[in-house]
Amino acid sequence: MINPNPAIRAQTPKRLFSRKWFKVKENIGLYVLVLPALIYVILFEYVPLYGVLIAFENFKPVKGIWGSDWVGLYHFERFFELDVFWGLIQNTLSLGLYALLAGFPIPIILALALNSANSKRLKSLVQTITYAPHFISTVVLVGMLNVFLAPRLGIVSQLLNGMGITSGPLMILSDPGSFGHLYVWSGVWQGMGWGSIIYLAALSGVDTSLHEAAVVDGANKFQRAWYIDLPSILPTIVTLLILNCGGILGIGFEKAFLMQNALNLGASEVISTYVYKVGLLQSQYSFSAAVGLFNSVVNLILLLSVNQLAKRLGQNGIF
Repeated sequence: MINPNPAIRAQTPKRLFSRKWFKVKENIGLYVLVLPALIYVILFEYVPLYGVLIAFENFKPVKGIWGSDWVGLYHFERFFELDVFWGLIQNTLSLGLYALLAGFPIPIILALALNSANSKRLKSLVQTITYAPHFISTVVLVGMLNVFLAPRLGIVSQLLNGMGITSGPLMILSDPGSFGHLYVWSGVWQGMGWGSIIYLAALSGVDTSLHEAAVVDGANKFQRAWYIDLPSILPTIVTLLILNCGGILGIGFEKAFLMQNALNLGASEVISTYVYKVGLLQSQYSFSAAVGLFNSVVNLILLLSVNQLAKRLGQNGIF
């Protein structure tokens, strides 16, 4: 029923504003805590988006962003017409899919196994061992690969030669066919423990009465993990899967570049390393910005597509 009094209707927005402002003042301490993070995101995540304009310009640092000549989609067309275009897409996409297929399920399996472990000491030991590699920097990780897999003096090469399995230098680091395996599985080793934390947190919220009832019915640990734990954390799994699918083309530059050499270049040259070489080493700022923007747009499309697919399959999307 509509209020016939115009004076009361005029006061309604003011009352709503007063209530909202009262809630803000009531929780002013929380807003102050959030403010630094909000300022950081605005300054370092949103303000730099202003630089996307150079992807559509023939950018000259002397002229600045607004003074440079506008060229539209010229740099995108240049990228699509390159001889290396499909090679870059193939290397980046295959590496991203490989990393997703190999690296996504393992933290889930680790979390389910740790959650089912009876020995707290064993559980703590495994967690410590699997969490520790996360804190190793990318440079140190690649350095370890070089030490272990060096052609002649590497530990693995000397071990295999000593056992008579191989003879001569071990050329894994320079083999294009081995690059993807080294990149992905070293990443799995480094990240599986840290990636399992969020699943362990989700498993802590599973109703214990379900497990008690399953034990009474004679279910073993595997059956309880499969029929109780896994369905309980399925929303978390779907959410993280959507986010990971949105980063398939986001192959990390540091690791790929450090593992790259002249012999494995055919497999190790991905979009991020190409952008570095073209943008910084050759000072083609506009062209490299266009390539990076193309990469981001494709990742966004993949994210939206997988999110929509998850909704159609009856799962929760991220938005």
